[in-house]
Amino acid sequence: MLIGVPKEIKNHEYRVGMVPGSVREVVAHGHQVVVEHNAGSGIGFTDADYEAAGATIVNTAEEVFAQADMIVKVKEPLAVERARLREGQILFTYLHLAPDLPQTQDLVKSGAVCIAYETVTSPSGGLPLLAPMSEVAGRMSIQAGAECLEKKNGGRGMLLGGVPGVSPAKVVVIGGGVVGTNAIKMAVGMGARVIVLDRNVNVLRRIDAEFGTQVETVYSSHDSLEHHVTTADLVIGGVLIPGAAAPKLVTAEMVKNMKPGAVLVDVAIDQGGCFATSKATTHDDPTFIVDDVVHYCVANMPGAVPRTSTFALNNATLPFIINLANKGYKKALADDPHLLNGLNVYRGKVTERSVADNLGFDFVEPKEAIGL
Repeated sequence: MLIGVPKEIKNHEYRVGMVPGSVREVVAHGHQVVVEHNAGSGIGFTDADYEAAGATIVNTAEEVFAQADMIVKVKEPLAVERARLREGQILFTYLHLAPDLPQTQDLVKSGAVCIAYETVTSPSGGLPLLAPMSEVAGRMSIQAGAECLEKKNGGRGMLLGGVPGVSPAKVVVIGGGVVGTNAIKMAVGMGARVIVLDRNVNVLRRIDAEFGTQVETVYSSHDSLEHHVTTADLVIGGVLIPGAAAPKLVTAEMVKNMKPGAVLVDVAIDQGGCFATSKATTHDDPTFIVDDVVHYCVANMPGAVPRTSTFALNNATLPFIINLANKGYKKALADDPHLLNGLNVYRGKVTERSVADNLGFDFVEPKEAIGL
Protein backbone atom coordinates (compact mmCIF):
# COMPACT_ATOMS: atom_id res chain seq x y z
CA MET A 1 0.00 0.00 0.00
CA LEU A 2 1.11 3.57 -0.65
CA ILE A 3 0.69 5.66 2.49
CA GLY A 4 0.67 9.46 2.39
CA VAL A 5 1.67 11.84 5.17
CA PRO A 6 0.77 15.50 4.47
CA LYS A 7 1.95 18.44 6.52
CA GLU A 8 -0.67 19.58 9.03
CA ILE A 9 -2.15 22.99 8.22
CA LYS A 10 -4.39 23.77 11.20
CA ASN A 11 -3.36 26.87 13.16
CA HIS A 12 -0.14 26.19 15.08
CA GLU A 13 -0.41 22.46 14.45
CA TYR A 14 3.12 21.03 14.33
CA ARG A 15 2.38 17.36 14.92
CA VAL A 16 2.76 14.91 12.06
CA GLY A 17 0.95 11.67 11.24
CA MET A 18 4.08 9.50 11.17
CA VAL A 19 7.59 9.97 12.55
CA PRO A 20 10.56 8.49 10.64
CA GLY A 21 10.63 5.50 12.97
CA SER A 22 7.04 4.68 12.04
CA VAL A 23 7.86 5.07 8.36
CA ARG A 24 10.71 2.62 8.74
CA GLU A 25 8.40 0.04 10.32
CA VAL A 26 5.84 0.39 7.54
CA VAL A 27 8.49 0.16 4.82
CA ALA A 28 9.85 -3.00 6.48
CA HIS A 29 6.40 -4.53 5.89
CA GLY A 30 6.78 -3.89 2.17
CA HIS A 31 4.79 -0.68 1.84
CA GLN A 32 5.64 2.72 0.38
CA VAL A 33 5.34 6.09 2.09
CA VAL A 34 5.19 9.57 0.55
CA VAL A 35 5.74 12.52 2.86
CA GLU A 36 5.12 16.17 2.10
CA HIS A 37 8.16 18.45 2.18
CA ASN A 38 8.85 19.68 5.74
CA ALA A 39 5.95 17.68 7.21
CA GLY A 40 8.04 16.81 10.26
CA SER A 41 9.93 20.07 10.64
CA GLY A 42 7.74 21.20 13.54
CA ILE A 43 9.07 18.37 15.71
CA GLY A 44 12.66 18.51 14.52
CA PHE A 45 12.67 15.97 11.66
CA THR A 46 14.09 16.87 8.27
CA ASP A 47 13.19 15.50 4.86
CA ALA A 48 16.53 13.67 4.97
CA ASP A 49 15.40 11.87 8.16
CA TYR A 50 12.32 10.60 6.35
CA GLU A 51 14.28 9.61 3.26
CA ALA A 52 16.71 7.66 5.44
CA ALA A 53 13.71 5.77 6.84
CA GLY A 54 12.60 4.85 3.32
CA ALA A 55 10.05 7.56 2.48
CA THR A 56 9.76 9.53 -0.73
CA ILE A 57 9.50 13.30 -0.31
CA VAL A 58 7.08 15.27 -2.51
CA ASN A 59 6.74 19.03 -2.68
CA THR A 60 3.01 19.52 -2.14
CA ALA A 61 0.02 18.15 -0.29
CA GLU A 62 -1.74 17.76 -3.63
CA GLU A 63 0.86 15.18 -4.65
CA VAL A 64 0.45 13.28 -1.38
CA PHE A 65 -3.33 13.07 -1.72
CA ALA A 66 -3.15 12.23 -5.43
CA GLN A 67 -0.75 9.30 -4.96
CA ALA A 68 -1.67 7.73 -1.61
CA ASP A 69 -4.05 4.84 -0.97
CA MET A 70 -4.22 5.86 2.69
CA ILE A 71 -3.77 9.32 4.20
CA VAL A 72 -2.43 9.36 7.75
CA LYS A 73 -2.91 12.66 9.56
CA VAL A 74 -3.32 14.05 13.05
CA LYS A 75 -6.10 16.64 12.93
CA GLU A 76 -9.36 16.62 11.00
CA PRO A 77 -8.93 17.64 7.36
CA LEU A 78 -9.71 21.26 6.61
CA ALA A 79 -11.91 22.15 3.63
CA VAL A 80 -8.99 22.42 1.20
CA GLU A 81 -7.80 18.95 2.24
CA ARG A 82 -11.26 17.40 2.10
CA ALA A 83 -11.56 18.56 -1.50
CA ARG A 84 -8.51 16.42 -2.35
CA LEU A 85 -9.96 13.16 -1.03
CA ARG A 86 -11.17 10.63 -3.60
CA GLU A 87 -13.56 7.70 -3.56
CA GLY A 88 -12.21 4.63 -1.79
CA GLN A 89 -9.19 6.45 -0.33
CA ILE A 90 -8.58 5.71 3.35
CA LEU A 91 -8.39 8.66 5.75
CA PHE A 92 -6.99 7.74 9.16
CA THR A 93 -6.93 10.66 11.61
CA TYR A 94 -8.86 12.44 14.34
CA LEU A 95 -12.21 13.60 12.94
CA HIS A 96 -14.49 14.77 15.81
CA LEU A 97 -17.46 14.86 13.44
CA ALA A 98 -20.39 15.16 15.85
CA PRO A 99 -20.24 18.97 16.19
CA ASP A 100 -18.95 19.54 12.63
CA LEU A 101 -21.61 19.42 9.92
CA PRO A 102 -19.51 20.92 7.07
CA GLN A 103 -16.73 18.38 7.55
CA THR A 104 -19.19 15.48 7.71
CA GLN A 105 -20.95 16.65 4.55
CA ASP A 106 -17.63 16.90 2.69
CA LEU A 107 -16.44 13.48 3.83
CA VAL A 108 -19.73 11.90 2.79
CA LYS A 109 -19.46 13.61 -0.58
CA SER A 110 -15.85 12.45 -1.06
CA GLY A 111 -16.68 8.74 -1.01
CA ALA A 112 -13.60 8.14 1.13
CA VAL A 113 -13.22 5.54 3.88
CA CYS A 114 -12.86 7.68 7.01
CA ILE A 115 -11.60 6.04 10.19
CA ALA A 116 -11.50 8.26 13.29
CA TYR A 117 -8.83 7.74 15.91
CA GLU A 118 -11.19 8.90 18.65
CA THR A 119 -13.77 6.11 18.20
CA VAL A 120 -11.42 3.14 17.78
CA THR A 121 -11.93 1.02 20.90
CA SER A 122 -9.95 -1.55 22.89
CA PRO A 123 -11.00 -4.93 24.31
CA SER A 124 -11.24 -3.32 27.75
CA GLY A 125 -13.65 -0.67 26.45
CA GLY A 126 -11.12 2.17 26.33
CA LEU A 127 -10.20 4.51 23.50
CA PRO A 128 -6.56 3.66 22.82
CA LEU A 129 -5.94 6.24 20.09
CA LEU A 130 -7.60 9.07 21.99
CA ALA A 131 -5.97 8.27 25.32
CA PRO A 132 -2.45 9.54 24.50
CA MET A 133 -3.74 12.97 23.47
CA SER A 134 -6.14 13.03 26.40
CA GLU A 135 -3.16 12.44 28.68
CA VAL A 136 -1.29 15.32 27.08
CA ALA A 137 -4.31 17.65 27.07
CA GLY A 138 -5.19 16.79 30.67
CA ARG A 139 -1.71 17.67 31.87
CA MET A 140 -1.56 20.77 29.69
CA SER A 141 -4.91 21.99 31.00
CA ILE A 142 -3.39 22.76 34.39
CA GLN A 143 -0.39 24.52 32.85
CA ALA A 144 -2.72 26.60 30.68
CA GLY A 145 -5.08 27.29 33.56
CA ALA A 146 -2.26 28.37 35.85
CA GLU A 147 -1.07 30.86 33.24
CA CYS A 148 -4.60 32.16 32.66
CA LEU A 149 -4.93 32.81 36.39
CA GLU A 150 -2.16 35.40 36.12
CA LYS A 151 -3.49 38.96 36.31
CA LYS A 152 -1.96 39.99 32.97
CA ASN A 153 -4.08 37.33 31.28
CA GLY A 154 -7.35 38.42 32.90
CA GLY A 155 -7.18 35.98 35.79
CA ARG A 156 -7.57 36.46 39.52
CA GLY A 157 -3.83 36.89 40.04
CA MET A 158 -3.38 33.63 41.94
CA LEU A 159 -0.52 31.18 42.20
CA LEU A 160 -2.02 27.72 41.80
CA GLY A 161 -0.27 26.21 44.81
CA GLY A 162 -0.26 29.30 47.00
CA VAL A 163 2.64 29.81 49.44
CA PRO A 164 2.98 29.18 53.19
CA GLY A 165 0.31 31.26 54.89
CA VAL A 166 -1.68 31.83 51.68
CA SER A 167 -4.37 29.40 50.47
CA PRO A 168 -3.86 27.58 47.15
CA ALA A 169 -6.27 27.90 44.25
CA LYS A 170 -9.38 25.72 44.16
CA VAL A 171 -9.24 23.53 41.05
CA VAL A 172 -12.44 21.74 40.03
CA VAL A 173 -12.08 18.89 37.53
CA ILE A 174 -15.28 17.80 35.80
CA GLY A 175 -14.89 14.18 34.67
CA GLY A 176 -12.58 11.58 36.15
CA GLY A 177 -11.51 9.87 32.91
CA VAL A 178 -8.14 10.09 31.20
CA VAL A 179 -8.21 13.89 30.87
CA GLY A 180 -9.41 14.38 34.41
CA THR A 181 -6.95 11.97 35.99
CA ASN A 182 -4.01 13.61 34.26
CA ALA A 183 -5.25 17.08 35.18
CA ILE A 184 -5.52 15.93 38.79
CA LYS A 185 -1.93 14.64 38.76
CA MET A 186 -0.61 18.01 37.63
CA ALA A 187 -2.84 20.06 39.94
CA VAL A 188 -1.92 17.95 42.98
CA GLY A 189 1.74 18.18 42.03
CA MET A 190 1.50 21.98 41.93
CA GLY A 191 -0.09 22.11 45.36
CA ALA A 192 -3.63 23.13 44.42
CA ARG A 193 -6.78 22.22 46.32
CA VAL A 194 -8.43 19.71 43.96
CA ILE A 195 -12.05 18.60 43.68
CA VAL A 196 -13.17 16.09 41.05
CA LEU A 197 -16.79 15.54 40.02
CA ASP A 198 -18.06 12.45 38.22
CA ARG A 199 -21.31 10.53 38.00
CA ASN A 200 -19.59 7.13 38.08
CA VAL A 201 -18.96 6.08 41.67
CA ASN A 202 -16.40 3.51 40.55
CA VAL A 203 -14.40 6.29 38.90
CA LEU A 204 -14.52 8.27 42.14
CA ARG A 205 -13.36 5.19 44.05
CA ARG A 206 -10.43 4.76 41.66
CA ILE A 207 -9.38 8.38 42.07
CA ASP A 208 -9.74 8.15 45.84
CA ALA A 209 -7.56 5.03 45.88
CA GLU A 210 -4.91 6.72 43.71
CA PHE A 211 -4.77 10.16 45.34
CA GLY A 212 -6.23 9.66 48.80
CA THR A 213 -6.74 12.81 50.83
CA GLN A 214 -4.98 14.96 48.22
CA VAL A 215 -8.22 15.04 46.20
CA GLU A 216 -11.84 15.54 47.23
CA THR A 217 -14.18 13.30 45.24
CA VAL A 218 -17.74 14.51 44.70
CA TYR A 219 -20.69 12.82 43.02
CA SER A 220 -21.77 15.12 40.19
CA SER A 221 -25.32 16.42 40.50
CA HIS A 222 -26.70 19.75 39.33
CA ASP A 223 -26.44 21.02 42.89
CA SER A 224 -22.84 19.88 43.53
CA LEU A 225 -21.70 20.99 40.10
CA GLU A 226 -23.17 24.47 40.53
CA HIS A 227 -21.69 24.84 44.01
CA HIS A 228 -18.17 23.83 43.10
CA VAL A 229 -18.02 25.61 39.72
CA THR A 230 -19.22 28.91 41.14
CA THR A 231 -16.68 28.76 43.99
CA ALA A 232 -13.72 27.58 41.89
CA ASP A 233 -10.67 29.49 40.78
CA LEU A 234 -9.99 27.08 37.91
CA VAL A 235 -12.39 24.61 36.29
CA ILE A 236 -11.23 21.87 33.91
CA GLY A 237 -13.87 20.38 31.59
CA GLY A 238 -12.88 16.82 30.69
CA VAL A 239 -16.14 15.03 29.90
CA LEU A 240 -16.44 12.71 26.91
CA ILE A 241 -19.19 10.74 25.23
CA PRO A 242 -17.34 8.71 22.56
CA GLY A 243 -18.17 9.97 19.09
CA ALA A 244 -20.89 12.35 20.31
CA ALA A 245 -21.04 16.04 21.09
CA ALA A 246 -20.01 16.87 24.65
CA PRO A 247 -22.87 17.65 27.04
CA LYS A 248 -23.15 21.31 28.11
CA LEU A 249 -22.79 20.68 31.82
CA VAL A 250 -21.84 24.19 32.92
CA THR A 251 -24.61 26.64 32.11
CA ALA A 252 -24.26 30.31 31.20
CA GLU A 253 -25.89 31.14 34.54
CA MET A 254 -23.21 29.21 36.43
CA VAL A 255 -20.49 31.07 34.51
CA LYS A 256 -22.16 34.37 35.33
CA ASN A 257 -22.03 33.49 39.04
CA MET A 258 -18.35 32.52 39.07
CA LYS A 259 -15.67 34.65 40.71
CA PRO A 260 -14.35 37.49 38.54
CA GLY A 261 -11.05 36.35 37.04
CA ALA A 262 -11.80 32.64 37.47
CA VAL A 263 -10.69 30.39 34.60
CA LEU A 264 -12.43 27.71 32.52
CA VAL A 265 -10.33 25.30 30.45
CA ASP A 266 -12.56 23.32 28.08
CA VAL A 267 -10.64 20.20 27.03
CA ALA A 268 -13.88 18.86 25.49
CA ILE A 269 -13.92 21.64 22.89
CA ASP A 270 -12.99 19.25 20.05
CA GLN A 271 -16.39 17.66 20.62
CA GLY A 272 -18.20 20.98 20.96
CA GLY A 273 -17.26 21.84 24.53
CA CYS A 274 -18.89 21.19 27.90
CA PHE A 275 -19.38 24.82 28.95
CA ALA A 276 -22.36 26.70 27.47
CA THR A 277 -20.18 29.75 26.90
CA SER A 278 -17.37 27.91 25.09
CA LYS A 279 -16.26 28.51 21.51
CA ALA A 280 -13.22 27.02 19.86
CA THR A 281 -10.05 29.12 19.95
CA THR A 282 -6.53 28.75 18.54
CA HIS A 283 -3.01 28.83 19.92
CA ASP A 284 -2.67 32.26 18.27
CA ASP A 285 -5.59 33.64 20.27
CA PRO A 286 -6.32 31.07 22.98
CA THR A 287 -8.61 32.90 25.39
CA PHE A 288 -11.66 35.10 25.60
CA ILE A 289 -13.64 36.51 28.51
CA VAL A 290 -17.35 36.08 29.25
CA ASP A 291 -18.82 37.64 32.42
CA ASP A 292 -15.29 38.32 33.73
CA VAL A 293 -14.41 34.61 33.44
CA VAL A 294 -11.40 33.65 31.32
CA HIS A 295 -12.13 30.85 28.81
CA TYR A 296 -9.31 28.76 27.34
CA CYS A 297 -10.81 26.65 24.55
CA VAL A 298 -7.98 25.71 22.17
CA ALA A 299 -9.20 22.91 19.91
CA ASN A 300 -5.79 21.28 19.41
CA MET A 301 -4.14 21.68 22.79
CA PRO A 302 -1.56 18.88 22.33
CA GLY A 303 -0.31 20.72 19.23
CA ALA A 304 1.52 23.08 21.59
CA VAL A 305 3.85 20.24 22.62
CA PRO A 306 4.05 18.52 19.24
CA ARG A 307 7.12 16.38 19.77
CA THR A 308 5.77 14.70 22.90
CA SER A 309 2.31 14.44 21.35
CA THR A 310 3.45 13.00 18.02
CA PHE A 311 5.51 10.24 19.57
CA ALA A 312 2.73 9.37 22.02
CA LEU A 313 0.22 9.23 19.17
CA ASN A 314 2.45 7.18 16.88
CA ASN A 315 3.00 4.62 19.62
CA ALA A 316 -0.76 4.01 19.56
CA THR A 317 -1.58 4.36 15.86
CA LEU A 318 1.30 2.44 14.26
CA PRO A 319 -0.10 -1.10 14.82
CA PHE A 320 -3.39 -0.04 13.19
CA ILE A 321 -1.60 1.62 10.27
CA ILE A 322 0.37 -1.56 9.64
CA ASN A 323 -2.75 -3.68 9.94
CA LEU A 324 -4.66 -1.53 7.44
CA ALA A 325 -1.74 -1.56 5.03
CA ASN A 326 -1.05 -5.29 5.31
CA LYS A 327 -4.64 -6.47 4.98
CA GLY A 328 -6.37 -3.65 3.12
CA TYR A 329 -9.17 -1.78 4.84
CA LYS A 330 -11.95 -4.32 4.22
CA LYS A 331 -10.18 -7.27 5.78
CA ALA A 332 -8.64 -5.15 8.54
CA LEU A 333 -12.06 -3.82 9.50
CA ALA A 334 -13.67 -7.24 9.21
CA ASP A 335 -11.02 -8.87 11.40
CA ASP A 336 -10.95 -6.24 14.14
CA PRO A 337 -14.26 -5.08 15.65
CA HIS A 338 -12.41 -2.40 17.62
CA LEU A 339 -10.97 -0.85 14.46
CA LEU A 340 -14.41 -1.19 12.88
CA ASN A 341 -15.75 1.05 15.67
CA GLY A 342 -13.49 3.74 14.27
CA LEU A 343 -15.26 3.76 10.92
CA ASN A 344 -17.25 7.01 10.86
CA VAL A 345 -17.91 7.55 7.14
CA TYR A 346 -17.78 4.85 4.47
CA ARG A 347 -18.17 5.66 0.78
CA GLY A 348 -20.91 8.23 1.30
CA LYS A 349 -22.57 6.60 4.34
CA VAL A 350 -22.38 7.73 7.97
CA THR A 351 -21.42 4.69 10.05
CA GLU A 352 -21.08 6.27 13.50
CA ARG A 353 -24.45 6.44 15.23
CA SER A 354 -23.70 9.47 17.40
CA VAL A 355 -22.61 11.49 14.37
CA ALA A 356 -25.72 10.50 12.43
CA ASP A 357 -28.00 11.32 15.37
CA ASN A 358 -26.32 14.66 16.11
CA LEU A 359 -26.24 15.89 12.53
CA GLY A 360 -29.38 14.34 11.03
CA PHE A 361 -27.84 11.75 8.70
CA ASP A 362 -29.15 8.27 8.09
CA PHE A 363 -27.12 5.77 10.10
CA VAL A 364 -25.75 2.63 8.47
CA GLU A 365 -24.24 -0.13 10.61
CA PRO A 366 -20.51 -0.41 9.84
CA LYS A 367 -20.78 -4.14 9.17
CA GLU A 368 -23.63 -3.57 6.74
CA ALA A 369 -21.77 -0.75 5.01
CA ILE A 370 -18.69 -2.84 4.22
CA GLY A 371 -20.73 -5.94 3.41
CA LEU A 372 -20.08 -8.20 6.41
